[in-house]
Amino acid sequence: MTTLTLTVSAVQALTPIIRSVILETADGAALPGYTPGSHLKVHIPGQQEPRCYSLVGLDAGAEDFDAPRRYCLGVRLEDPSSGGSRHMHQLKAGDTLQVEAPKNDFPLHQPEPGEDPAILIAGGIGITPIASMAAALKAAGRPFELHYYGRSLAQMAYTAELAAQHGGSLHLHADDDAATQLPLAELLERFHNAQHLYVCGPKGLIDLVVEQSHGRHWPHTHVHFELFTSAAPQAGDRAFEVELRQSGQVFRIPPDKTILEVLEEAGCDPLYDCKRGECGVCQVTVLEGVPDHRDYYLSDDERAAGKVMQICISRSLSDRLVLDL
Repeated sequence: MTTLTLTVSAVQALTPIIRSVILETADGAALPGYTPGSHLKVHIPGQQEPRCYSLVGLDAGAEDFDAPRRYCLGVRLEDPSSGGSRHMHQLKAGDTLQVEAPKNDFPLHQPEPGEDPAILIAGGIGITPIASMAAALKAAGRPFELHYYGRSLAQMAYTAELAAQHGGSLHLHADDDAATQLPLAELLERFHNAQHLYVCGPKGLIDLVVEQSHGRHWPHTHVHFELFTSAAPQAGDRAFEVELRQSGQVFRIPPDKTILEVLEEAGCDPLYDCKRGECGVCQVTVLEGVPDHRDYYLSDDERAAGKVMQICISRSLSDRLVLDL
Protein backbone atom coordinates (compact mmCIF):
# COMPACT_ATOMS: atom_id res chain seq x y z
CA MET A 1 0.00 0.00 0.00
CA THR A 2 1.35 3.43 -1.00
CA THR A 3 2.02 5.74 1.95
CA LEU A 4 1.86 9.49 1.39
CA THR A 5 3.18 12.35 3.49
CA LEU A 6 0.66 15.15 3.20
CA THR A 7 0.52 18.67 4.57
CA VAL A 8 -2.49 20.19 6.29
CA SER A 9 -3.29 23.28 4.22
CA ALA A 10 -6.44 24.36 6.04
CA VAL A 11 -8.63 23.45 9.00
CA GLN A 12 -12.19 24.74 9.47
CA ALA A 13 -14.78 24.18 12.19
CA LEU A 14 -17.97 23.12 10.39
CA THR A 15 -19.99 22.53 13.58
CA PRO A 16 -19.02 22.48 17.27
CA ILE A 17 -17.91 18.83 16.87
CA ILE A 18 -16.99 18.46 13.18
CA ARG A 19 -13.89 19.86 11.49
CA SER A 20 -12.86 19.98 7.85
CA VAL A 21 -9.22 19.03 7.26
CA ILE A 22 -7.68 19.80 3.86
CA LEU A 23 -4.58 17.83 2.83
CA GLU A 24 -2.17 18.57 -0.03
CA THR A 25 1.28 17.56 -1.18
CA ALA A 26 4.13 19.86 -0.15
CA ASP A 27 4.63 20.96 -3.79
CA GLY A 28 0.95 21.10 -4.74
CA ALA A 29 1.23 18.16 -7.15
CA ALA A 30 -1.78 16.07 -8.12
CA LEU A 31 -2.75 13.36 -5.65
CA PRO A 32 -3.76 9.77 -6.42
CA GLY A 33 -7.30 9.70 -7.76
CA TYR A 34 -10.24 8.20 -5.96
CA THR A 35 -13.84 7.21 -6.54
CA PRO A 36 -16.89 8.29 -4.52
CA GLY A 37 -17.11 6.34 -1.26
CA SER A 38 -13.33 6.10 -0.86
CA HIS A 39 -11.52 6.64 2.42
CA LEU A 40 -8.02 7.40 3.63
CA LYS A 41 -6.25 5.44 6.33
CA VAL A 42 -4.53 8.01 8.53
CA HIS A 43 -1.66 7.00 10.79
CA ILE A 44 -2.11 8.55 14.22
CA PRO A 45 1.02 8.99 16.37
CA GLY A 46 1.03 6.53 19.24
CA GLN A 47 -1.81 4.43 17.79
CA GLN A 48 -1.20 0.92 16.47
CA GLU A 49 -4.03 0.89 13.94
CA PRO A 50 -4.66 3.69 11.42
CA ARG A 51 -8.00 5.51 11.43
CA CYS A 52 -10.26 5.59 8.40
CA TYR A 53 -11.79 8.86 7.21
CA SER A 54 -13.97 9.22 4.13
CA LEU A 55 -13.00 11.63 1.38
CA VAL A 56 -15.43 14.47 0.78
CA GLY A 57 -16.02 15.66 -2.78
CA LEU A 58 -18.87 18.15 -2.53
CA ASP A 59 -18.84 19.51 -6.08
CA ALA A 60 -16.24 17.34 -7.75
CA GLY A 61 -16.35 16.66 -11.46
CA ALA A 62 -14.61 13.70 -13.06
CA GLU A 63 -11.25 15.48 -13.20
CA ASP A 64 -11.42 16.30 -9.48
CA PHE A 65 -11.83 12.63 -8.62
CA ASP A 66 -9.24 11.45 -11.13
CA ALA A 67 -6.41 13.86 -10.29
CA PRO A 68 -7.33 15.90 -7.21
CA ARG A 69 -5.06 18.67 -5.96
CA ARG A 70 -6.29 18.19 -2.41
CA TYR A 71 -8.08 15.73 -0.18
CA CYS A 72 -10.89 16.93 2.07
CA LEU A 73 -11.83 15.07 5.25
CA GLY A 74 -14.68 15.74 7.65
CA VAL A 75 -13.83 14.54 11.17
CA ARG A 76 -16.22 14.29 14.10
CA LEU A 77 -14.78 14.59 17.60
CA GLU A 78 -15.77 11.35 19.31
CA ASP A 79 -16.69 11.31 22.99
CA PRO A 80 -14.94 9.43 24.38
CA SER A 81 -12.14 9.49 21.81
CA SER A 82 -9.58 6.69 21.57
CA GLY A 83 -7.08 9.24 20.30
CA GLY A 84 -7.75 9.44 16.58
CA SER A 85 -10.40 12.14 16.37
CA ARG A 86 -8.77 14.12 19.19
CA HIS A 87 -5.50 14.22 17.25
CA MET A 88 -7.29 15.21 14.04
CA HIS A 89 -9.08 18.06 15.84
CA GLN A 90 -5.78 19.42 17.13
CA LEU A 91 -4.24 19.71 13.66
CA LYS A 92 -3.33 23.12 12.27
CA ALA A 93 -2.10 24.39 8.93
CA GLY A 94 1.44 23.25 8.25
CA ASP A 95 1.20 19.98 10.16
CA THR A 96 1.91 16.74 8.28
CA LEU A 97 0.14 13.38 8.25
CA GLN A 98 1.12 9.93 7.03
CA VAL A 99 -1.78 8.46 5.07
CA GLU A 100 -2.34 5.44 2.87
CA ALA A 101 -3.59 6.04 -0.67
CA PRO A 102 -7.39 6.08 -1.13
CA LYS A 103 -9.27 2.80 -0.94
CA ASN A 104 -12.92 2.19 -1.77
CA ASP A 105 -14.94 -0.46 0.07
CA PHE A 106 -18.17 1.48 -0.56
CA PRO A 107 -18.43 2.10 -4.31
CA LEU A 108 -21.39 3.21 -6.38
CA HIS A 109 -22.97 0.48 -8.47
CA GLN A 110 -22.73 0.50 -12.24
CA PRO A 111 -25.80 2.18 -13.77
CA GLU A 112 -28.47 0.23 -15.57
CA PRO A 113 -30.61 1.65 -18.42
CA GLY A 114 -33.69 3.41 -17.09
CA GLU A 115 -32.93 2.65 -13.46
CA ASP A 116 -34.89 4.35 -10.69
CA PRO A 117 -33.23 6.95 -8.43
CA ALA A 118 -30.59 5.77 -6.00
CA ILE A 119 -31.42 6.40 -2.33
CA LEU A 120 -28.66 7.98 -0.28
CA ILE A 121 -29.10 7.98 3.52
CA ALA A 122 -26.60 9.72 5.79
CA GLY A 123 -26.56 10.01 9.56
CA GLY A 124 -24.32 12.58 11.24
CA ILE A 125 -20.72 12.36 10.03
CA GLY A 126 -21.83 9.63 7.61
CA ILE A 127 -22.54 12.48 5.18
CA THR A 128 -18.87 12.50 4.15
CA PRO A 129 -18.89 9.61 1.63
CA ILE A 130 -22.54 10.21 0.76
CA ALA A 131 -21.78 13.80 -0.30
CA SER A 132 -19.18 12.51 -2.77
CA MET A 133 -21.69 10.01 -4.16
CA ALA A 134 -24.29 12.73 -4.63
CA ALA A 135 -21.79 14.93 -6.48
CA ALA A 136 -20.78 12.07 -8.77
CA LEU A 137 -24.37 11.03 -9.48
CA LYS A 138 -25.31 14.60 -10.35
CA ALA A 139 -22.28 14.99 -12.63
CA ALA A 140 -23.23 11.77 -14.42
CA GLY A 141 -26.88 12.77 -14.78
CA ARG A 142 -28.04 9.84 -12.64
CA PRO A 143 -31.15 10.42 -10.47
CA PHE A 144 -30.97 10.16 -6.69
CA GLU A 145 -32.53 11.30 -3.42
CA LEU A 146 -30.33 12.30 -0.48
CA HIS A 147 -31.83 11.97 3.01
CA TYR A 148 -29.59 13.43 5.72
CA TYR A 149 -30.44 12.66 9.37
CA GLY A 150 -29.01 14.42 12.42
CA ARG A 151 -29.70 15.29 16.03
CA SER A 152 -30.00 18.97 15.18
CA LEU A 153 -29.50 21.19 12.16
CA ALA A 154 -26.69 22.97 14.02
CA GLN A 155 -24.72 19.71 14.22
CA MET A 156 -25.15 18.74 10.55
CA ALA A 157 -22.16 19.59 8.36
CA TYR A 158 -22.19 20.78 4.74
CA THR A 159 -25.94 21.51 4.69
CA ALA A 160 -25.61 24.87 2.90
CA GLU A 161 -23.27 23.46 0.26
CA LEU A 162 -25.47 20.43 -0.32
CA ALA A 163 -28.62 22.54 -0.59
CA ALA A 164 -26.97 24.87 -3.11
CA GLN A 165 -25.76 21.97 -5.22
CA HIS A 166 -28.66 19.51 -5.06
CA GLY A 167 -31.78 21.57 -4.36
CA GLY A 168 -34.88 19.39 -4.18
CA SER A 169 -32.87 16.16 -4.22
CA LEU A 170 -31.69 16.94 -0.66
CA HIS A 171 -33.94 16.23 2.34
CA LEU A 172 -32.82 17.17 5.86
CA HIS A 173 -34.29 15.34 8.86
CA ALA A 174 -33.34 16.82 12.24
CA ASP A 175 -34.46 15.40 15.57
CA ASP A 176 -34.98 18.93 16.94
CA ASP A 177 -37.16 20.08 14.01
CA ALA A 178 -40.58 18.44 13.93
CA ALA A 179 -41.26 19.76 10.44
CA THR A 180 -38.38 17.73 8.97
CA GLN A 181 -38.62 14.54 11.00
CA LEU A 182 -39.25 11.36 9.01
CA PRO A 183 -39.03 7.91 10.62
CA LEU A 184 -36.87 5.51 8.67
CA ALA A 185 -39.72 3.03 8.22
CA GLU A 186 -41.82 5.72 6.53
CA LEU A 187 -38.92 6.70 4.30
CA LEU A 188 -38.33 3.16 3.06
CA GLU A 189 -42.05 2.71 2.40
CA ARG A 190 -41.72 5.33 -0.33
CA PHE A 191 -39.33 3.22 -2.36
CA HIS A 192 -39.18 -0.26 -3.81
CA ASN A 193 -36.52 -2.95 -3.58
CA ALA A 194 -35.30 -2.61 -7.16
CA GLN A 195 -33.67 0.67 -6.15
CA HIS A 196 -30.12 0.85 -4.82
CA LEU A 197 -29.82 2.01 -1.23
CA TYR A 198 -26.66 3.56 0.27
CA VAL A 199 -26.30 4.32 3.97
CA CYS A 200 -23.47 5.63 6.14
CA GLY A 201 -23.59 6.83 9.72
CA PRO A 202 -23.73 5.45 13.26
CA LYS A 203 -23.86 1.68 13.64
CA GLY A 204 -27.39 1.88 15.04
CA LEU A 205 -28.65 3.64 11.91
CA ILE A 206 -26.93 1.18 9.60
CA ASP A 207 -28.26 -1.80 11.56
CA LEU A 208 -31.78 -0.37 11.35
CA VAL A 209 -31.57 0.29 7.61
CA VAL A 210 -30.19 -3.20 6.94
CA GLU A 211 -32.86 -4.83 9.12
CA GLN A 212 -35.79 -2.88 7.70
CA SER A 213 -34.69 -3.09 4.08
CA HIS A 214 -34.20 -6.84 4.30
CA GLY A 215 -37.58 -7.09 5.99
CA ARG A 216 -39.00 -5.48 2.87
CA HIS A 217 -37.19 -8.08 0.74
CA TRP A 218 -34.52 -5.69 -0.53
CA PRO A 219 -31.80 -7.76 -2.23
CA HIS A 220 -28.51 -7.76 -0.32
CA THR A 221 -26.80 -6.63 -3.51
CA HIS A 222 -28.91 -3.44 -3.54
CA VAL A 223 -28.15 -2.39 0.06
CA HIS A 224 -24.73 -0.73 0.33
CA PHE A 225 -23.14 0.53 3.54
CA GLU A 226 -19.86 1.08 5.31
CA LEU A 227 -18.85 0.94 8.97
CA PHE A 228 -15.61 2.25 10.41
CA THR A 229 -16.14 0.55 13.78
CA SER A 230 -14.29 -2.64 14.67
CA ALA A 231 -15.45 -5.62 16.70
CA ALA A 232 -16.34 -4.71 20.27
CA PRO A 233 -17.34 -6.96 23.19
CA GLN A 234 -21.04 -7.28 23.89
CA ALA A 235 -22.81 -7.96 27.17
CA GLY A 236 -22.83 -11.68 27.87
CA ASP A 237 -19.80 -12.51 25.72
CA ARG A 238 -17.87 -15.46 27.10
CA ALA A 239 -14.71 -17.39 26.31
CA PHE A 240 -14.74 -20.36 23.94
CA GLU A 241 -12.25 -22.66 22.22
CA VAL A 242 -11.31 -22.76 18.57
CA GLU A 243 -9.62 -25.77 16.99
CA LEU A 244 -7.85 -25.39 13.67
CA ARG A 245 -8.48 -28.74 12.00
CA GLN A 246 -5.60 -28.54 9.51
CA SER A 247 -2.92 -27.89 12.13
CA GLY A 248 -4.58 -29.35 15.20
CA GLN A 249 -3.90 -26.18 17.21
CA VAL A 250 -6.42 -25.16 19.86
CA PHE A 251 -6.87 -21.59 21.09
CA ARG A 252 -8.92 -20.01 23.86
CA ILE A 253 -10.81 -16.91 22.66
CA PRO A 254 -11.44 -14.57 25.61
CA PRO A 255 -14.50 -12.29 25.75
CA ASP A 256 -12.50 -9.18 24.83
CA LYS A 257 -10.71 -10.55 21.76
CA THR A 258 -11.76 -11.85 18.36
CA ILE A 259 -10.72 -15.13 16.78
CA LEU A 260 -8.65 -13.16 14.28
CA GLU A 261 -6.81 -11.26 17.02
CA VAL A 262 -5.94 -14.44 18.92
CA LEU A 263 -4.70 -16.19 15.78
CA GLU A 264 -2.52 -13.22 14.83
CA GLU A 265 -1.02 -13.03 18.33
CA ALA A 266 -0.16 -16.73 18.04
CA GLY A 267 1.79 -16.15 14.84
CA CYS A 268 -0.84 -17.42 12.42
CA ASP A 269 -1.40 -15.55 9.17
CA PRO A 270 -5.14 -15.66 8.34
CA LEU A 271 -6.53 -13.63 5.47
CA TYR A 272 -8.50 -10.51 6.41
CA ASP A 273 -9.15 -6.96 5.34
CA CYS A 274 -11.87 -4.77 6.86
CA LYS A 275 -12.06 -6.21 10.43
CA ARG A 276 -15.70 -5.10 10.46
CA GLY A 277 -17.46 -8.15 9.04
CA GLU A 278 -18.27 -6.44 5.74
CA CYS A 279 -15.88 -7.71 3.08
CA GLY A 280 -15.91 -11.53 3.44
CA VAL A 281 -12.12 -11.86 3.06
CA CYS A 282 -11.68 -13.59 6.45
CA GLN A 283 -14.50 -16.08 5.86
CA VAL A 284 -13.73 -19.65 6.97
CA THR A 285 -15.58 -22.96 6.88
CA VAL A 286 -17.09 -24.15 10.17
CA LEU A 287 -16.71 -27.92 10.63
CA GLU A 288 -18.16 -28.20 14.14
CA GLY A 289 -19.90 -25.86 16.56
CA VAL A 290 -22.44 -23.05 16.30
CA PRO A 291 -21.21 -19.61 15.17
CA ASP A 292 -22.54 -16.40 16.68
CA HIS A 293 -22.80 -14.35 13.48
CA ARG A 294 -22.15 -10.61 13.86
CA ASP A 295 -21.14 -9.78 10.31
CA TYR A 296 -22.84 -7.79 7.57
CA TYR A 297 -21.68 -10.07 4.78
CA LEU A 298 -23.62 -13.35 4.97
CA SER A 299 -27.18 -13.81 3.80
CA ASP A 300 -29.86 -14.93 6.25
CA ASP A 301 -29.77 -18.43 4.74
CA GLU A 302 -25.99 -18.65 5.12
CA ARG A 303 -26.23 -17.56 8.73
CA ALA A 304 -28.91 -20.13 9.46
CA ALA A 305 -26.85 -22.90 7.85
CA GLY A 306 -23.87 -22.09 10.08
CA LYS A 307 -21.33 -23.55 7.66
CA VAL A 308 -19.16 -20.43 7.28
CA MET A 309 -18.29 -17.43 9.45
CA GLN A 310 -16.26 -14.20 9.52
CA ILE A 311 -13.51 -14.61 12.11
CA CYS A 312 -12.81 -10.87 12.37
CA ILE A 313 -16.04 -10.19 14.23
CA SER A 314 -18.22 -13.28 14.81
CA ARG A 315 -17.96 -15.48 17.90
CA SER A 316 -19.41 -18.81 19.09
CA LEU A 317 -22.64 -19.90 20.72
CA SER A 318 -21.09 -23.28 21.53
CA ASP A 319 -18.17 -23.97 23.85
CA ARG A 320 -16.00 -25.03 20.93
CA LEU A 321 -15.66 -24.30 17.23
CA VAL A 322 -13.71 -26.41 14.75
CA LEU A 323 -12.59 -24.41 11.71
CA ASP A 324 -11.12 -25.58 8.41
CA LEU A 325 -7.82 -23.77 8.96
